[in-house]
Amino acid sequence: MHSHNSTTTDQLPAEQFNKARQEPSPAIVAHNLVKVFGETRAVDGVDLSIPKGKVYGFLGPNGAGKTTTIRMLATLLQPDEGNATVFGHDLIKEADAVRSRISLTGQFASVDDDMTGMENLTLIARLLGYQRKQAAVRAAELLQAFDLEAAANRQVKKYSGGMRRRIDIAASIVNSPELLFLDEPTTGLDPRSRNQVWDIIRALVSNGTTILLTTQYLEEADQLADRIAVIDKGKIIAEGTAGELKRSIGGGSLHVRLLEPEHRSPAEQILAKNLDSPIRLDSDPAALSAQVNDTKKVIAALGELEKAGIHIAGFSMGQPSLDEVFLKLTGEPAHHTEENEEMANG
Repeated sequence: MHSHNSTTTDQLPAEQFNKARQEPSPAIVAHNLVKVFGETRAVDGVDLSIPKGKVYGFLGPNGAGKTTTIRMLATLLQPDEGNATVFGHDLIKEADAVRSRISLTGQFASVDDDMTGMENLTLIARLLGYQRKQAAVRAAELLQAFDLEAAANRQVKKYSGGMRRRIDIAASIVNSPELLFLDEPTTGLDPRSRNQVWDIIRALVSNGTTILLTTQYLEEADQLADRIAVIDKGKIIAEGTAGELKRSIGGGSLHVRLLEPEHRSPAEQILAKNLDSPIRLDSDPAALSAQVNDTKKVIAALGELEKAGIHIAGFSMGQPSLDEVFLKLTGEPAHHTEENEEMANG
């Protein structure tokens, strides 16, 4: 049953409206979403147009407003201003129609610690209206798909972090949702578990689910997201594909690795003088990097280092990384902290 779309297109900025018209109708269109907690404008006028059947990355530092935006789009919080539609259904007036199409996986699992994996998934299936037998079949399918069969009859509190995250995602897709909100799904996971979660996300999208993924791991957005919005202090400050965002900050980046870490300080001065560009000191004590557009300047600067007796182990020129884009846009590096944003912004 499809109900009438109650947001009018004339509320959208013209270019966004034209873009929305060319593509198949987006999964989410949001216009000027605002959420205020006390003195803090946690979300301050967010516009989004999220295509169907893709992974849309939502990046930002802790407290930037990512989780609050997702909570509004998932009908858990009412916006103070603005409007949005999810698959053409108005977020506020048709909240039930929105809820029937979406699923939300938070940073903290929604499953019951004291129950087994099998019991959790069977219970959720029953709550969603499956008959007893169907519920058990669906639970078993998911345990197999998520490589949790061996742990099916173990209490969830005895699961590792990676297993815990997989059962949580399994719980959110008992009914295949058209839209899945994944809020920092891999925070705190080891690389192997993270790759398993990435494979699950890719499989869901190949089956037609649209995914809105919030993350602080830029590599995750680079790996998975078709488009990315960067949010900072409640506002979207950039939006595009990973490639477009990298190109938007201009030029390439030079990475230099010195043979002797103790030469880094004089090397920084020589590079700064010759490149006319701020030099970044990387976490590796022998490495420096800078944004540069002019290859001639790079060659000259490297020549000056040699003249000064500062030897280079290696250097590379390339497109800036998403990390550098993030630093340029927000003025701060992406932090890999595990603090829950809700504490930071309300």
